[in-house]
Amino acid sequence: MIFKASALKQLSTSLLPFSDAASDELPLGQLLRLSLFQISVGMASVMLLGTLNRIMIVELNIAAMLVAAMIAIPVLVAPFRALVGFKSDTYRSAIGWKRIPYLWFGTMWQFGGLAIMPMALLVLSGDRALDVDWAGYVGAGLAFLLTGVGMHMTQTAGLALAADRATDETRPKVVALLYVMFLVGMAISAVIIGTLLRDYSALRLVQVIQGTAVVTLILNLIALWKQEKVAPMTKAERAAPRPFFRDAWDDLVKGGDAGRLLAVVFLGTMAFNMQDVLLEPYGGEILGLSVSATTLMTAAWAGGALVAFGLAARWLSKGMDPFRMCARGILVGLAAFCFVIFSAPMDSPTLFYIGATLIGFGGGLFGVATLTAAMTLPTIGTAGRGLALGAWGAAQATGAGLSIFIGGTMRDLVNHAAGNGMLGEALATPTTGYSVVYHTEIGLLFITLIVLGPLVRVRAMTSESSAKLQLADFPT
Repeated sequence: MIFKASALKQLSTSLLPFSDAASDELPLGQLLRLSLFQISVGMASVMLLGTLNRIMIVELNIAAMLVAAMIAIPVLVAPFRALVGFKSDTYRSAIGWKRIPYLWFGTMWQFGGLAIMPMALLVLSGDRALDVDWAGYVGAGLAFLLTGVGMHMTQTAGLALAADRATDETRPKVVALLYVMFLVGMAISAVIIGTLLRDYSALRLVQVIQGTAVVTLILNLIALWKQEKVAPMTKAERAAPRPFFRDAWDDLVKGGDAGRLLAVVFLGTMAFNMQDVLLEPYGGEILGLSVSATTLMTAAWAGGALVAFGLAARWLSKGMDPFRMCARGILVGLAAFCFVIFSAPMDSPTLFYIGATLIGFGGGLFGVATLTAAMTLPTIGTAGRGLALGAWGAAQATGAGLSIFIGGTMRDLVNHAAGNGMLGEALATPTTGYSVVYHTEIGLLFITLIVLGPLVRVRAMTSESSAKLQLADFPT
């Protein structure tokens, strides 16, 4: 049997993951190339939140409080994403580009921060020729600030560009693909960076972090190449008065769902991320798991997230309301934390692994659903997709950063009180602090469901037909 070239091409692309996310406006090759910016952001996230966290405290002997302050800097600039999104919506250039300039400058900020970071950290740790104490603080703070701003700018502009080029039918699958690429970037870079820094030295630290900066630059250049069409603007168009951010924000809120959606994103992210730095210590301290066993837990979490991304793309393409899918993720999260809590009194690592997997699955559904909802918010007046996606990113990043800090602090304070007998003899165990955090997350998930409820109900009441709906048919 002789196959036509078109039939063979269709067969090959149908076997590729997320091949149905492609469209005439955004072919598969360009989509995969554009998604490389998520690889670079994932790589920087691993460097800031994982690798450097341990190196600064253990190898460089920097105070833990100072390390926490440095890592908090990228979180503090997260609200900046809404302004970046708005600026990319309204940017005017002679060639008509809107997103590419912000992708480029975000790449430069991210590259610059990583380039100076190892030297700044070495100076901060006391390895310096001149006894200038403030130089280390200024250099390290500047490095983390530049990297954080670059990550937020790159991701906001990249997501907005993907939303601009995707169709209504393919946008949910594009969201899922971008989430997967972010996770892939974190997984691959964690393995590579961890392997390279196994034999630690100051020179190796400089080589690895500055090598990460170079790889970031290369990946983002490949990602943005020819992704936005040239559409020259006249002098009159460029000279026209630009809208104000306040007016655009008012227009976004007038869309109806924006304010409540951002509240859902913030609360839900806090609920799912408060345990980020506690699950592995919980498995080791409470359940007596080895380092390799807790690493397997991380793999279970990632596996659950990957399954969620695949199902999210399928469900959304079949017409599921993203807010209903968000509710499913929250309900899965409620069950997940129950499994984790009961794993201690039952001394069951199996329940712990199931809980970790379900946390990844529920969090994945929640993230894809809320990002899809942000991408499909109506553009009213001066409020464009960049502003909506920037606001989503600001709420998500702020919620994640605050929840991680609150979770760790809550566990320490509760365990200190329990150890001193202030909570009674029955609660004088190391499990108490962890349990309080997990129960707090369950409470936050219930609050998130309450805030989400009107969004689901409004969509259910405004559906005009009982037939199968496509994403473009949703009253958004």
